[in-house]
Amino acid sequence: MSTIEIISDVSCPWCVIGYRSLASAISQLGLEDKVELSWRPFELNPDMGEEGQDRNEHIQQKYGLSEDQALANRQNLIDRGSDNGYEFNFPEDGRVYNTFNAHRLLHWAKEYSLQTELKLELFDLFFQNGGNPSSKEELMRTVEKVGLSVDLASKVIDSDQYAKEVRAEQELSQHQGVSAVPTFIFDNKYMVSGGQPADVFVNVFEQLATESED
Repeated sequence: MSTIEIISDVSCPWCVIGYRSLASAISQLGLEDKVELSWRPFELNPDMGEEGQDRNEHIQQKYGLSEDQALANRQNLIDRGSDNGYEFNFPEDGRVYNTFNAHRLLHWAKEYSLQTELKLELFDLFFQNGGNPSSKEELMRTVEKVGLSVDLASKVIDSDQYAKEVRAEQELSQHQGVSAVPTFIFDNKYMVSGGQPADVFVNVFEQLATESED
């Protein structure tokens, strides 16, 4: 059984692309029952206020892009998503939000073996439905979609449960030199960064298989 830790944020479009490439590689090699995924937190905007920020404004300020460059970057993401069977929706009035509470819920969901399911629904909330992953109401609807307890999830959000655990995992990633997402760690040996194509992941799996035979 191979273990893959995926360090990502629910508001990271390249994390969607990278995950779908990984899933494609797993499917190509028939490894569905031989791979264990877990997700580790990364906040792209840890200091973002509760009200969020206009997405276009944020992208241009954070990355120093002109409006035309930001539009070209957005189209590139849409095209890459389409190539991977994912439809990104970037509304003109879209906003960027803090995601710490979403990460706390993801940590909690791991206890019920529904972490990946919740992660994917959170991706869809933000990238397909224009949702707010810092809104308790929207988080509760997302939790309910994957069959988790809304009552228990509400208690997590209303407390500081899993805050220390999320912070500890973020610190671990920093110590490991992770500065961008997505980052994939295979069997605590190989690290792959970015929204790579499927063949990159196929090569890693083949390398792991070769080593296990030695």
